Amino acid sequence: MDAMLSDVNAKMEKTMQALRAEFAGIRAGRANPAVLDKIRVDYYGTPTPINQMAAVAVAEARILTIQPWDASTVRAIEKAIQSSEIGIHPQSDGRVIRLTFPQLTEDHRKGIAKDIKHMAEEAKVSVRGARRDTIEKLKKQQKAAELTEDDLKDLEKELQDITDKHVKEIDSIAAAKEKEVLEV
Repeated sequence: MDAMLSDVNAKMEKTMQALRAEFAGIRAGRANPAVLDKIRVDYYGTPTPINQMAAVAVAEARILTIQPWDASTVRAIEKAIQSSEIGIHPQSDGRVIRLTFPQLTEDHRKGIAKDIKHMAEEAKVSVRGARRDTIEKLKKQQKAAELTEDDLKDLEKELQDITDKHVKEIDSIAAAKEKEVLEV
């Protein structure tokens, strides 16, 4: 039974990691190298992440610099950034690419905050789905006389505690990201 609880805990942790990764990619008006994580550059026929072909650094609060190790890839990186969904136009001097993050409007900030709430809710649904699936497995075991009714109740309580912990953590992460986005 402990294996089942650790499996469901691992599934919930994966949901948490995915949520953190999604939140890291949200542009909050400041330079954040994580916004480039999903962008792939065609590097000799292979889709390659920017951070594997260049040094990415935060030069100032709203400026991100990308310095490719191979100067011949500057154009390819620029093209990949322009065709991505981050909405920032790269500026290059032939060796270094600069991304200047514009100030977000109040309406845009509110829209991003709404998206954050939606992502957090989806993560909670995923966590609760993992709990539901595990409860169904436990009930099947109880019907097959592999578990007593008391064991089932104890395991359900443990499972609920694990779920509550993850839901609370999702709320905490979402609130922190929302605060970061709404700060001026």
